[in-house]
Amino acid sequence: MTPGKELLFLALGGSGEIGMNVNLYGCNGKWLMVDLGMTFADPHYPGVDLVFADLEFIEDRAKDLVGIVLTHAHEDHIGAVPYFARELGVPLYATPFTARLVHEKLVEAGIEKDVELIVIPNEGSIDLAPFAVRYVPLAHSIAEGNALVIDTPYGRVFHTGDWKLDDEPRIGTPATEEELTAIGDSGVLALVCDSTNVFNPRASGSEGEVRAGLLEAISGLEGRRVVVTTFASNVARLQTLAEVAEATGRELCVAGRSLDRIIGVAQASGYLEDFPDVISMERAMGLPRGEVLILATGGQGEARAALARIAGDQHPIKLESGDAVVFSSRQIPGNELAIGRIQNSLVDKGVRIITDKQAMIHVSGHPGRPELIALYDWIRPQMLVPVHGEIRHMAEQARLGREEGIPRAILQKNGDLVRLAPNGPHKISEVRAGRLILDGDIIAPADGESIGARRRLANNGLVSVALAVSRDGRLTSGVDLGAIGLPLEEDLEAFEAEARDDVTKALAALKGDRRRDRVAVAEAVRLAVRRAAQRWSGKKPVVQVLLRED
Repeated sequence: MTPGKELLFLALGGSGEIGMNVNLYGCNGKWLMVDLGMTFADPHYPGVDLVFADLEFIEDRAKDLVGIVLTHAHEDHIGAVPYFARELGVPLYATPFTARLVHEKLVEAGIEKDVELIVIPNEGSIDLAPFAVRYVPLAHSIAEGNALVIDTPYGRVFHTGDWKLDDEPRIGTPATEEELTAIGDSGVLALVCDSTNVFNPRASGSEGEVRAGLLEAISGLEGRRVVVTTFASNVARLQTLAEVAEATGRELCVAGRSLDRIIGVAQASGYLEDFPDVISMERAMGLPRGEVLILATGGQGEARAALARIAGDQHPIKLESGDAVVFSSRQIPGNELAIGRIQNSLVDKGVRIITDKQAMIHVSGHPGRPELIALYDWIRPQMLVPVHGEIRHMAEQARLGREEGIPRAILQKNGDLVRLAPNGPHKISEVRAGRLILDGDIIAPADGESIGARRRLANNGLVSVALAVSRDGRLTSGVDLGAIGLPLEEDLEAFEAEARDDVTKALAALKGDRRRDRVAVAEAVRLAVRRAAQRWSGKKPVVQVLLRED
């Protein structure tokens, strides 16, 4: 598919899901990519850490790709860059803070000399004919969150990226109501908009409110050692916590490499200029308990992060009964169990837990309904294209947009090729939009046989059977069995004995040519063992047959 005299939109990731954002715009034979993100794997992908959008569609058209424009530095918008940018072979464009984090990723991957990274000043513009792109700063839970104004011969797109409204953002200066209204006055064909918090009836709240809430909460913990965990990328929150530490007479200690990295990048980008010198963990442990505030990674329950190791007494930072952990973050869906395990472990030590359910210590970086409605009024697009959400989120935003007077809206999902102009929006076709996984050091299809086999092993266990048979199908050895993952601790020997008998009977029952057919012999053994396992355990394990011919 080569774009003609038209404006096309295609999501390869981030539509129908939250995370893994990859969006394409097509016009006059060329494609523009906005963001190249990933998502973290869930238990559906056992043994896997990262999940990517399948980029086959644009890889096949890389000669027509003019560039990759990155809106901000969250992993679901930049995390796939080190895995795919070199193969796509086009420049990356980012504002300074985002560019520094992307550069670190390229260096870590050893490809910084192979990928062109172009730093665009805040509120800067890019000419990528037939596209002209301008960065528009919006508040978000990371420094330099940006919307994009994308001008094309067939109309202007306002692509929000991740955003919220915040009168006191603490870091950066978002576009004002007047500036956004001026964009709307110039005429906007399509608003491509974040849907994450569309069901929230209230505005997301201000970082300024969080400062007051954290100050109140930590002031009430006088004499206690306090750990605060938050998203490392939330530079405004780090600024707030530094100020709260000073206001409460506490020294600041940082536990976690990602926090160290973000603080360094933020300071190199002109942020956190007044951030205090942090003390070592050893010094923190030597101070009176009420004189230290510790910032720690791991608020999402990550097993190797600082907070999990603190909870498990495997970290230099030690907490005792009466101390407190403040979760200045939200629970990302899917992480509830991991977070709960850590919180239970802390509470079992007598540590007090404070979350956003009890105090005003966190606000979202995504817009609630009042903020969406305000943006609709300022931008006044001809059409709305909800993105960055599950189907239910995007469908609700499409409904809200129509209700608020936007003439047209379309519900699309990954792989839907949508014509925005002329005469849009409407879906014109579907393209491949699957998932890839990083499995060890290999990028593989998410629906491949290896993951399917791993799920079967995880759910049902494994039985290995080794035996020797003659050319005419007679058993010429013992039958060796090994079971892994069957719930038969006390009955394992009895099960194995019965399974051996069943194998012997199954081989004896084979007749004629089937006795000499190695495939038929192996299948008879497999079925005999599997049926025995099902009788004993109710499970249908994977059965591996190792057949030797004597």
